[in-house]
Amino acid sequence: MARFRTWVGIAVAGALTLSLAGCSSTGGKRAEDARKAAAARGEAAVTTPRWTFAMITHSGDGDTFWDIVQSGAKEAAAKDNINFLYSHDDEAQQQAQLVDAAVDKKVDGIIVTLAKPDAMKAAVARAVKAGIPVVTVNSGSEESEEFGALTHIGQDETIAGQAVGEELNARGKKKALCILHEQGNVGHEQRCAGVKETFDGTVQNLYVTGTSMPDVQSAIEAKLQADTSVDAVVTLGAPYADTAVKAKQGAGSDAEIDTFDLNAKVAAGLKDGTLGFAVDQQPYLQGYEAIDLLWLYKYNADVLGGGKPVLTGPQIITKDQAAALEEYTKRGTR
Repeated sequence: MARFRTWVGIAVAGALTLSLAGCSSTGGKRAEDARKAAAARGEAAVTTPRWTFAMITHSGDGDTFWDIVQSGAKEAAAKDNINFLYSHDDEAQQQAQLVDAAVDKKVDGIIVTLAKPDAMKAAVARAVKAGIPVVTVNSGSEESEEFGALTHIGQDETIAGQAVGEELNARGKKKALCILHEQGNVGHEQRCAGVKETFDGTVQNLYVTGTSMPDVQSAIEAKLQADTSVDAVVTLGAPYADTAVKAKQGAGSDAEIDTFDLNAKVAAGLKDGTLGFAVDQQPYLQGYEAIDLLWLYKYNADVLGGGKPVLTGPQIITKDQAAALEEYTKRGTR
């Protein structure tokens, strides 16, 4: 298998938990088999109290990315004897109210995304004031420490965008569309801004209504028809890549479709050449390590990263790696 090309050194948690380590393929398989057997019997791998951790995200309905985050969190929760609660709302005020509700329940730890940090600041402050440890994931790396969170787990969105710009340069692209499907999401703005910083060509932002795929498709298709010089379309989420492909076909365009994030459809598209490349931030790892870090803090007062972000990406995935990752995307862990 071709070596993965990682644009930045990724400070992930290989040293965090024995469950992600393994000195050999045999030892790793034995550990995995033991974990699955224990989970099947309803047993945890630890003897600590059954704490309750709540994860509150800015996800909308039906977003496969967050299914993968949850998969990681649920696996870690089973191992760590954690009662895991998940809730979400793509409206920032409602997401903040969900955080308040978790505080009222007196949960033992909170995991939260900060896609719209200004709206979340007060709710996170209430959690911290109540003595509830908070870990931020996915979005809000710049605000996490300021808001009082223990650490942030995810990718630096500006760096991820810069990685895309470099990759587009390597592919000889000259004009790119950056598709923003959620207005007000600071992480999305940072991604497109990062692309502009390193891309030698021209980048245009295109804002679309991400809650309606037909609208997304028609907006991209109209833009490609109007400007035939566009030779790359960058979507900011895996579900939008397939829609961009349909828009490209409808417009009769030759533009390459690239995307942030990975799922089974994206892996298949990379494999058959429908998509050029994907930027993987490893959402399973974000969910898994968020639970693990809260458990470590509750059990041993451990804090990883010294308050600085723990990076899970970006990693550029191309056709060369797609086949190796396809089985993981099908089981919902990549």
